[in-house]
Amino acid sequence: MNHTRKLITFDWAIKRLLRSKANFGILEGFLSELLKEEITILDLLESESNKDDKLDKYNRVDLRVRNQKQEIIIIEIQYDREYDYLQRIFYGVSKTVIEGMKEAQPYGGITKVISINILYFDLGSGTDYIYRGTTRFIGLHNHDTLELNEKQKQLFQKESIETLYPEYYLIKINRFNDIARDTLDEWIYFLKNEEIKESFTAKGLKEAAEKLSIMKLPEEERKAYEHYKDDLHYQASMFESSYGDGYHTGKEEGREEGREEGKEETTRAIARKLIEQGATTEIIKAVTGLSGTAIEDLVKNIQ
Repeated sequence: MNHTRKLITFDWAIKRLLRSKANFGILEGFLSELLKEEITILDLLESESNKDDKLDKYNRVDLRVRNQKQEIIIIEIQYDREYDYLQRIFYGVSKTVIEGMKEAQPYGGITKVISINILYFDLGSGTDYIYRGTTRFIGLHNHDTLELNEKQKQLFQKESIETLYPEYYLIKINRFNDIARDTLDEWIYFLKNEEIKESFTAKGLKEAAEKLSIMKLPEEERKAYEHYKDDLHYQASMFESSYGDGYHTGKEEGREEGREEGKEETTRAIARKLIEQGATTEIIKAVTGLSGTAIEDLVKNIQ
């Protein structure tokens, strides 16, 4: 018989628990299963993106890790909901590269960055639930792939150009069908359901089952987590109650302005409804995907 145990959501764990060295084993397990090699976390990078803020603006953690080849890599893990997420990924990686450079360091010393994005919303139109992106240079005429020459291989200690550039992983949680075919799928199952089956053997999951148990949280932390979960339910309810009014408003205006403008007005109408009901800027951003500036403009117009 397979039993499951309800655990803390991964986004909460990233913000509160997995930043502690005592819990690095959980993230090491996840990264090892995803990247298919042994990963050791060296430290948490103290960048602007890792600093706490009252609104928990960025659900992001940057880690400096070592792989089996003894290479040092910066891992960026993000969790958030935004319509312009693809641009946000690009910005995050660029910022991480710059923050990781030392003053007067030659470009050859730039540290490899791997961006891992855990998406609890649909992004793009693909049907898979895990996507990997790399940089390659393809000839326009001969369609061959540009490769490193022997001297460059010795200099960079790399075998291909794409290994010099950032890698991107997009994990579309809601696309996963709950059938764990391998150990990485076991991790995806946990990310989606906050449950770990006793039959699971993936690295890090046994430790996650122990340390991410809701019942083992201190009372104050458990209350904070329960408040967070209530807030998620509140966001969902606000969306349900606001979408109808926003949709009809946008639909009417969309007939005059066109389909695309109608979609934009639908989004703004939903945001206005949320503002009127007292939702925070972060909740409105999560539901509509609007930027903070756009929401501020709506607030001013309402006032």
